[in-house]
Amino acid sequence: MDFNMKKLASDAGVFFTRAVQFTEEKLGQAEKTELDAHFENLLARADNTKNWTEKILRQTEVLLQPNPSARVEEFLYEKLDRKVPSRVTNGELLAQYMTEAANDFGQGTPYGKTLIKVGETQRRLGGAERDFIHSASINFLSPLRNFLEGDWRTISKERRILQNRRLDLDACKARLKKAKAAEAKAAAVPDFNETRPRNYILSASASALWSDEVEKAEHELRMAQTEFDRQAEVTRLLLEGISSTHVNHLRCLHEFAEAQATYYAQCYQYMLDLQKQLGRLPGTFVGNVESTSPPPATASPPALAAATGPTVPTIPVVPTVVGAPNSAPAVESLNPTDVKPPASGTRKARVLYDYQAADSSELALLADEMITVYSLPGMDPDWLIGERGNQKGKVPVTYLELLS
Repeated sequence: MDFNMKKLASDAGVFFTRAVQFTEEKLGQAEKTELDAHFENLLARADNTKNWTEKILRQTEVLLQPNPSARVEEFLYEKLDRKVPSRVTNGELLAQYMTEAANDFGQGTPYGKTLIKVGETQRRLGGAERDFIHSASINFLSPLRNFLEGDWRTISKERRILQNRRLDLDACKARLKKAKAAEAKAAAVPDFNETRPRNYILSASASALWSDEVEKAEHELRMAQTEFDRQAEVTRLLLEGISSTHVNHLRCLHEFAEAQATYYAQCYQYMLDLQKQLGRLPGTFVGNVESTSPPPATASPPALAAATGPTVPTIPVVPTVVGAPNSAPAVESLNPTDVKPPASGTRKARVLYDYQAADSSELALLADEMITVYSLPGMDPDWLIGERGNQKGKVPVTYLELLS
């Protein structure tokens, strides 16, 4: 118990000395040992690495899980060292609802069949999303968390120790400076004509005491300098290890980008397959001028961006009421080779992307080629008739750039 009290008193004295030194430095009343420029650069780079890693980690978590409540739940499970329960993705949940709706409306109806096809695609999209989240969590988020919770905590701890060693060193320097000043004052030449010899004796004794104090302060300064240099070297090695951290994070970033590219490629392929399946289903929806349906899912991101940009002239479509007397038959039921182009209204179009024809009624396209297009009464507004030489067939509008 006595030892603990002495240690507590000693620690309190050291803490008080550091506090005094720190306060005097802030007030400009004490000198501060400055670190070299290279060391300061290492500290700045480490701080930047920590700050940006935190921001990238948090935003990636938002990207993978937009629901804040779900993120909090996953955080709690992680801190409790428990396995996070499996959660249904939004795509899988939508697929479930579509399948149930198809069963309710009848799987034999055109609407029911379409719901089943779209629901199956949504299920595949949800599965791809789950795989992407799992891959990104392991290959990208985990290394970032390990750095913040492991390496960075070690660096922060050693930096705090280095700060304390510096305060101890500067306090020893200040103590030695004061001791030398007092020694010089006590060692001043005494007045031998002093009528009171006692003062001369006291002056000599004080000089000897201050000499001992200077020697003690010099010894403490050497010890403090040694401790500071040792801690500075340890901290420097840890800070230089940030370069290895950057290399590791670079590799993880490549893996994250590859996983994301694979995910979007899968989604694009799934939607292409869905578009072809919907085109083969009977009872295809016939559009009209009041149709507000969005572009087909086969439209790639560049095509969608182009659709929202400057207005591109489109070919008018003559509406047709299905089942009305003398109405023109749907284009899907026509043989494209028997279709005659209208006397006016044909346009030139440039193909934006390659397109593989799903059946003999469609025209296969190659990117950057020029074709002639036109519309017919009763035709789906998302499709046009395309001609290239003697070849003729239906082509999707989203794959074309209509020219004036």
